[in-house]
Amino acid sequence: MLELDAVTAGYTPREPVFRGASLTLAPGESVGLLGPSGCGKSTLARVAALLHRPDAGRLVLDGTEVTAWRHRAPREQRTAVGVVFQQPRTAADPRLFLADLIAEPLRATGRKAEAAARVAELAPAVGLTPELLTRRPHAVSDGQLQRACLARALSLRPRWLVCDEMTAMLDASTTAALVAAVESYRRETGAGLLAVGHDRVLLNRWCDRTVEWKDCLRASGA
Repeated sequence: MLELDAVTAGYTPREPVFRGASLTLAPGESVGLLGPSGCGKSTLARVAALLHRPDAGRLVLDGTEVTAWRHRAPREQRTAVGVVFQQPRTAADPRLFLADLIAEPLRATGRKAEAAARVAELAPAVGLTPELLTRRPHAVSDGQLQRACLARALSLRPRWLVCDEMTAMLDASTTAALVAAVESYRRETGAGLLAVGHDRVLLNRWCDRTVEWKDCLRASGA
């Protein structure tokens, strides 16, 4: 299970973005988190991905409470969650070729020997050609770069995926391709998915269930 229990989080201690948000995701389940821009859903997604320490509340991952965040978290926990952000240009190192971008997590966790084979496996799964892998971010479209970011998120075979407005900046055909790639990975691995967004139609079609942001707060009595 991935459990967010009464989480309060923000970026200044006395002014949290939200208070008391709760959400539960079962293994293999896909949950859409629906809410307007600025409500705090992306901050909650960062907490779920172990990228932002909450001010209060708990994150329980696979039965173990998370007590450390980002690079201080145990490797088993921080590699269990793959995350894709809304804006690939801010999430990608502009100096890296796309192949190296995808391989980043493998190299960071001491699995450099696996990198070439894993990149070769992931690239066609997300719709990247060998020629595109030799380009840097400035030489590809937003959609192509987001495909590489998705492949990077899948490189360590995470048990959980957090997609934070992953398709918000993309056209319909690229959106469909990325959703299909995520679902193919989930069918193969049984990974759980938290898809954050403001497009009700997309989340309803994509996910097993869609949770309104206001209901996350109501679950804690906020």
